Amino acid sequence: MGLRIHKTRREALLLATGACLAGGGIAAAGSAQSRPAVIELFTSQGCSSCPAADAFMEELAAMPDVIALSYNVDYWDYLGWRDTLASAANSQRQYDYAKARGDMDVYTPQIICDGQSHYVGSKRAQILAAIERVRTATPVNWVPMTIERQGDEFLVTAEAAPSGARNGTIWLMSVMPRVKVAVERGENAGKEITYYNVVRNITPGGMWHGERLSLNLPVKGVFKDCCTACVALLQTGDVGPVIGAARWSEVQG
Repeated sequence: MGLRIHKTRREALLLATGACLAGGGIAAAGSAQSRPAVIELFTSQGCSSCPAADAFMEELAAMPDVIALSYNVDYWDYLGWRDTLASAANSQRQYDYAKARGDMDVYTPQIICDGQSHYVGSKRAQILAAIERVRTATPVNWVPMTIERQGDEFLVTAEAAPSGARNGTIWLMSVMPRVKVAVERGENAGKEITYYNVVRNITPGGMWHGERLSLNLPVKGVFKDCCTACVALLQTGDVGPVIGAARWSEVQG
């Protein structure tokens, strides 16, 4: 396990933990939507470089054509402050992305756009440019998705592949839209940081094989704590490029 720390927390960290949690909900329904950009920020309360990226997430979360999610990781907990929102599953997801890309580039704050390109999470111009590329590109391989709550279940639907069959994984993220944390120790001691669209649970929903698929998933198996929103993502393979997304309830700042 190699660890290389500098201002953006870049390292070649090998983590080995599973990915599964839970979350809670309010009202509303997802519907087939135009192609949004999916932005995933990996952050830590123990990282002095992260607050700028955490603040930028407020802007990203408010953009109607963006699904922005924050994942607090746990591998900086040893620096003097145990992240109150972190999980090993979040760290594992970041590591799985790095392994899938083949660069093993894991750091905080790291933003991953559409399950592919990654950027230092505070580099506003680069990230907005990446979102603009998604916005202006023709969504050739985009798979329309919906998510809605029916009683004690979530109904998630992914349509057929627009061109040819492919394999993918549907993930459900339970989300707390806004969390304020007072950090008492570590590199951010004395700061009060607000986090937006915080993922508190990652649930693998099922496999998609290019044909229309509907999944009924128990709310209790997806939601955790006081989460009030949910996002469904369809990714090629396991954690490859995002080719479908839908949101239920408020997933904005």
